[in-house]
Amino acid sequence: MPELDKTYTPAEVEARWYQRWLDDKCFEADPARVSEKRPAYSIVIPPPNVTGILTLGHVLNNTIQDILARRARMLGKEVLWLPGTDHAGIATQNVVEKTLKKQGVIKHRDDLGREGLVAKIWEWKEKHGGIIIEQLKKLGASCDWSRERFTFDDDYNACVMRVFVDLYKKGLIYRGKRMVNWCPSSLTALSDEEVVMKAQNAIMYHFKVEVVDDEKPSQPARPRAVDISEQEEQTLQHEHTHTNRRTGLATYITGPHFDERAGPGLSAANRRRVGQALALYRELVGGGAISADGAGSHSGAAIAVKLGIPLLKLPELGLKLDAAGVWQPSGDDLTRLKAGSEAQPFLDKAAGSVFKIFAMLEDDGIGKKLRAKCEDGRWYVDFEKASFVETLEKLNLLHEIGGLPTEIVGVTSQAAWIIAQPEAAHVSLDDYQAARAEAVANVGGIQVAGVRGLEDIRIVWHRDRAWVIGDLHAKNIMRDSTGKARIMDALVMPVSKELKALPAVQNAICEAKVKAGVIEAEAQNDLFAAPKEKIWLTIATTRPEVIPGDQAIAVNPKDERYAHLIGKHVRRPLPVEDQALLPIIADEHVDFTFGTGVLKVTPAHDKADFEIAQRHNLPAVDVMHPNGVLNELAGKDLAGMERFAARKRAAELLTEIGSLVKEEPYQNNLGYSERADVPIESRLSEQWFLKYPSVKESQAVVASGEMKFHPDRWAKVYDHWMTGLQDWCISRQVWWGHRIPVWSKKLDQTSLSSAAGELIQLVVSRRTAQVTVEALNQSVFMINGVQYSREQLQSLCESQDPSSDQAVEVEIAVSTTSQDLIALMTENGFTQDPDVLDTWFSSWLWPFATMGWPEKTSTLKAFYPTSDLVTGPDIIFFWVARMIMAGFEWMGELPFKNVYFTGIIRDKQGRKMSKSLGNSPDPLELIASYSADALRFGIMRSAPLGQDICFDEKNVELGRNFCTKLWNAARFRQMQGGATETEISAALLSSDDKWILLRLNTAIAEVSTALEEYRFSDATATLYRFFWSEYCDWYVEASKAVLQGSDEKRKANTLAVIDFVLGHTLRLFHPFMPFITEELWHGMGFNADLPENQGGKSIMFAIWPKPLDADELAHFGILPEDEQAANDKYKAVELGRGLKSTFNINKKVRFVLKPASELPAHEIEVLRILLNAEPLEVDSAFQPKKGTPAALTPLGELFLPLDGLIDVDAEKARVGKEVAKVESELEKVTAKLADTNFTSKVPQKVLDEHQQRKTDWEDKLAKLKVMLEALG
Repeated sequence: MPELDKTYTPAEVEARWYQRWLDDKCFEADPARVSEKRPAYSIVIPPPNVTGILTLGHVLNNTIQDILARRARMLGKEVLWLPGTDHAGIATQNVVEKTLKKQGVIKHRDDLGREGLVAKIWEWKEKHGGIIIEQLKKLGASCDWSRERFTFDDDYNACVMRVFVDLYKKGLIYRGKRMVNWCPSSLTALSDEEVVMKAQNAIMYHFKVEVVDDEKPSQPARPRAVDISEQEEQTLQHEHTHTNRRTGLATYITGPHFDERAGPGLSAANRRRVGQALALYRELVGGGAISADGAGSHSGAAIAVKLGIPLLKLPELGLKLDAAGVWQPSGDDLTRLKAGSEAQPFLDKAAGSVFKIFAMLEDDGIGKKLRAKCEDGRWYVDFEKASFVETLEKLNLLHEIGGLPTEIVGVTSQAAWIIAQPEAAHVSLDDYQAARAEAVANVGGIQVAGVRGLEDIRIVWHRDRAWVIGDLHAKNIMRDSTGKARIMDALVMPVSKELKALPAVQNAICEAKVKAGVIEAEAQNDLFAAPKEKIWLTIATTRPEVIPGDQAIAVNPKDERYAHLIGKHVRRPLPVEDQALLPIIADEHVDFTFGTGVLKVTPAHDKADFEIAQRHNLPAVDVMHPNGVLNELAGKDLAGMERFAARKRAAELLTEIGSLVKEEPYQNNLGYSERADVPIESRLSEQWFLKYPSVKESQAVVASGEMKFHPDRWAKVYDHWMTGLQDWCISRQVWWGHRIPVWSKKLDQTSLSSAAGELIQLVVSRRTAQVTVEALNQSVFMINGVQYSREQLQSLCESQDPSSDQAVEVEIAVSTTSQDLIALMTENGFTQDPDVLDTWFSSWLWPFATMGWPEKTSTLKAFYPTSDLVTGPDIIFFWVARMIMAGFEWMGELPFKNVYFTGIIRDKQGRKMSKSLGNSPDPLELIASYSADALRFGIMRSAPLGQDICFDEKNVELGRNFCTKLWNAARFRQMQGGATETEISAALLSSDDKWILLRLNTAIAEVSTALEEYRFSDATATLYRFFWSEYCDWYVEASKAVLQGSDEKRKANTLAVIDFVLGHTLRLFHPFMPFITEELWHGMGFNADLPENQGGKSIMFAIWPKPLDADELAHFGILPEDEQAANDKYKAVELGRGLKSTFNINKKVRFVLKPASELPAHEIEVLRILLNAEPLEVDSAFQPKKGTPAALTPLGELFLPLDGLIDVDAEKARVGKEVAKVESELEKVTAKLADTNFTSKVPQKVLDEHQQRKTDWEDKLAKLKVMLEALG
């Protein structure tokens, strides 16, 4: 045999042998070889994502599979380990899209379109998709690579389509609109199993809402109401109503005694000022819109921008524009001001404009002139708040404006708006009202909303924060949070014929109910009574951004705190411009022990809320786009904002309107998309769903133990999930994947018979290829959601039913994706469903679809059901349970007999490995540093059955050291020479020979049992103990007594024992460490008598060792008690070595044995070598000096005379000092552990460390005292 190199070079060995295995087709399975004598063993790889790269999780999973497969080969079985990869729809498309965006090829997938992007993904797959397969080969995976499958190859796709159509035909697949998990990044629905829960540090926002008595606000104390839907062209007639009949303008004033405070007309001075204002207006503008505006009014600028009308603001009466577009003051009290670009310094008279007149009424105490100022590029003039009488005069001012074609006027306490025609003809009434709804002003520090159209009108009367005058509400309008925000003093209604003809106005008038009256005033004025005390509800939420989608407030009917409020309403605070009334409903779903016990119901954004909405017939209003950006229904303040930015803005808005009560930290679990790693949304969406098939059989097969889970605790988890199954959402809104094979077409005003004819025509089309005909004949035909067979279609086609006025939808589910079919369906006006199937819909068919199903192939017949499945518990629902159901549904039996669930690999601190933590080493780097065998052995040594693994690179280093030990042990044998085929002679066996053969027997039995029970770490622990400790440390050292001697026969027999043990050991090690064992198997010449197999001569086809039975042991003359005889000898050696260690003696020394019985010379020599004694004296009459160290061993009393070895007195002094030091440390740690102030405050980990320290000091003290005693 060739001489082994001095050192092991794993990289060269691994590359050479793996290629040799591939060349010799060692891994390829042949169903023809399966027989009763050569049973099949099969295992399918959990297909890694085509995007994947090797992780330690892959190493663990695939090493276990390889161990099972290699051992099965050695047990004489025909082994199929079937590999492949998963197309991983969402993950792969995400990777490719990100790559293309980074390269600048696209900004969005729509830039390429469906076909273009799918083509790019195929290109990427061909280039990068095999990376993880090559990495698995470096690990030593013995898969049958000739059978490698891909879940999106043509044959596999055909299986998937066939299964879909079959389930669709059975009525188990259906389309429905439901709440689903939605990924805003991948823009697709996700199943519950694709969502990972993560702990998050969130904020709980507490906000308050006002309770109102009923849907329509209660009547005031002195009601005055007018229903304007009953009014024709006449003006509204009511107390103190002032009307301009020329313009159809009505001002509706609700205060009861305005005539006592101001007359219906203007003072002469004010009339003069109005004339001057009109003259300037006509001179500069000649038409448009005019605003008499004061400080803090509704923003004219906002309306102007919204309507696209140029904005002109004059700071003061009398200012004019010069040729340069600069404001020219008429007096010396204002500085020269330049108009910015946004101030529109010059106006095109034909375009219409918004014209603001400030400080028009500065005389007679009406107002005070203040300086003009420019903010944010717009001009302003501060205007002191007018008194109550002045406000009324502003109202009256409007009636004196003559000659303007007024269409609508809205009057506020500080502003009057007129939209004039024809210059502003492009501004419609509804445009104006919509713009006004967005005009928000800050009056007295309080944020209020403007008029939002005739259907949403509110007037809050108030003067100077102290004098409540009145209250006027309309349907669905919420009072401001303070209840005292001044917004308007009067409402002006349009009643002209032209306006009433507009559809928007008609709709508004039909709904508007204006109620007017006077409520009680505060004690300052006996004319009015004080308002009622308000009731507030506080609601807690982590998602204020979706408040605009709230449809109700829910409380538990058993919650006594809120029982009296059920049936009342609250005002929704957001959006600010649409504070709708929401009902307070009772629902037992509400947990009244959580938060405030009040739940806001947002049906379109929460699954539980959607269920409440279904029970209470509430609408679902979606305020978010699919990409997580708020839509227009969220209101103008939030629309267009990303969801998390919108959350912050929503909190700010709640603060601004006085609704936010507090914010507090809150930790919750948030669902994340497993693939995209972004928080998911609950979204109402139409999707395809599957009612699981073969549920009872799949549940029973595990419960009965016919299929075994390892560890068995997962059987309970499985059973629990199977008991509460929810329908599976199988559709995904991506482009990469198995496209749903349903084609549909809408037929307008046709009969059912004509619709049936459309479907029949597809089947009999002359242009249909044969493969398409066969697929169509097996298809599912639907008309308006009702399934028809081919025969039923034919009968329906021949009937004479009348045509329908309604559209008829025809649908066909067909199991082929051929180009012929696509062309045929497209030519006939059919459209394929755009969604693709969930990746797991293809993966659940993996055990039989990879073996040629639906054909009854020889592979399927020989290797299905499979023997074992190795997977992680995190996909027990994703994959395992679904494969079991699929196996029963289409194969009629279970897909595998055993399922082994691996643990999760964690770092030494117990944290899950992740790139972000930087605690996940690259397996390829570990292989390069330590070898594949070292990685495999190291990770298996730390992998107890089904438990999480705390990965420590030291275990891989230990694996490397073990490879070195194995290599050196083989080299030691080679250096002794001699043939490896020598038979063992029972007569020449020493006690050490018999002992190692018995220990080998035990190791074989323990490893075999451990592997059969999936206890891989126990198997490696046995192998490590046997080979390193028992074989190398004891037997090889003991054998040197023979190998260094002159008895050639005994020497040859000892080498024969070594060969026997090494050969069996290499076979035991091979499944764990395939490369080095193959190299040593051949290097030692053990392959000489191995018969040719399908892969040539390889250790993987050597017979798995079996323990020697009683007859075989008797043949070698080995008795059970022989093991104890050697154990006694080794115990004596351990005690002798302990004596040397106590006194730090490393050299050869004199030992004296006072034997308990006579020992053979050979045993004495072995004992001498193991003790490294020079000499070893055997003296039954030995009398030691006082203080001579001794140990009582099974062989007798063993003495270590110290004469000449150490200075006894000096050693006693040294040990005495060490004793004192140790006693001091022990006293300290003992006192600390007795101190309750310490033990009650520190973590358990610290206590454990101190307790261990105490134990260590105690052990050391005991040893030192033994030394002192030995020293006398």
